[in-house]
Amino acid sequence: MVQSLRTHAGSGVPFSVEFNPPRDAAGEARLWRAVREFECMHPAFVSMTYGAGGSTKDRTVRITGELATETTLLPVAHLTAVGHSLDELRALVGSYADSGIRNLLVLRGDPPGDPLGEWRKHPEGVEYAEELVRIVRDLGDFHVGVASFPQGHHRSPDLDHDTRFLAAKLRAGAEYSITQMFFDVDHYLRLRDRVVAMDPVEGDKPIIPELMPITSLRTVARAEELCGRPLAPAVLERLTKAAGTGPEEDKAAVRAEGIQIATEMAQRLIDEGAPCLHFITLNFAKATSEVLTNLGYGVTAAPLSA
Repeated sequence: MVQSLRTHAGSGVPFSVEFNPPRDAAGEARLWRAVREFECMHPAFVSMTYGAGGSTKDRTVRITGELATETTLLPVAHLTAVGHSLDELRALVGSYADSGIRNLLVLRGDPPGDPLGEWRKHPEGVEYAEELVRIVRDLGDFHVGVASFPQGHHRSPDLDHDTRFLAAKLRAGAEYSITQMFFDVDHYLRLRDRVVAMDPVEGDKPIIPELMPITSLRTVARAEELCGRPLAPAVLERLTKAAGTGPEEDKAAVRAEGIQIATEMAQRLIDEGAPCLHFITLNFAKATSEVLTNLGYGVTAAPLSA
């Protein structure tokens, strides 16, 4: 995957996108529409998340395999430890390998049903993502990424503790990290500085920032759920102002402001030397393509969905 970043970097900072496993046939059809739109935009890679506790395991593994065999995209499969024994995790890695997938994003994962709830290790599983990184690397020729947290993981007592865990995952064999979503670029820059200060060798590995264009006030709650933190006050103020004071939200204005915020963040990340821009898409292409167009990327796909 890191090689793909180098290849795509020839024409500027590359971008990548994140998909979610659909829950039904209609959702799968929508996903594939977005897949075909993004395929025309040539992202460096696409990642497929994994349902909490394996709630969408079979569909996730199948679709990720189809991304590898039926498209020109480079898929990165999420692999989470929560709710799985070691045997189940090894079997999942084998399933991905059988589909030709050699890029895995290794995560400890959140408890199903309540991301902020108590985390319980599977009796026959692993406690930390660092362990899972080592297991995957021992299973074969895989390229492994991990998660990083610009504001610190909500279970870490402080930023120093959080940075030590990230450095340990990188030393265990991870080649890069993708951050949790954030809305203040300074948090990303401080994370990057912390890793370099703690371990200059591991700090040289790519830390890929994750962004999500907000298209309505309803997605604010979703954004806060995904990042486990409240939105930056300045961002929330801009979105609230755009919504207006009427009885109903000015959806067009909120969407335009959300696209502008994502564009400003992305441009600053480019200026600060980010190795890639990773977009949460919620299986829609239009918002991300608008941000990319604003940034001057040559988007040739005609957006079909919001």
